[in-house]
Amino acid sequence: MGSIISSRREDAKVVVEAALDYEELVQLRGEIDNVHLFSEKVADLETNISSRGKNEATKYFLIPRHLRKDLSIREPVSCQRINTPDKAIFVYVVNRNVFHGVKKLR
Repeated sequence: MGSIISSRREDAKVVVEAALDYEELVQLRGEIDNVHLFSEKVADLETNISSRGKNEATKYFLIPRHLRKDLSIREPVSCQRINTPDKAIFVYVVNRNVFHGVKKLR
């Protein structure tokens, strides 16, 4: 888990200096572009996990109804697991609907 040490404005962006555990840096696999910062404390929406199959071996992360708008679930979804000493954080990347805001012709 990391901490933001300092931040400053530069043009239209914010430059952030962060300190994090080596293990967390390794999980980036050398990627330095398109990196997103998030905090566990911001994930404040409760949701459920659905279990199916023999001995409930298959688990589904349920997306709350109001968060499903504008998602194109027909396309591939990618997932990443981030391990911390006491938690497993799952991050899913879903493409938004490319036709967002376009009205259907009748």
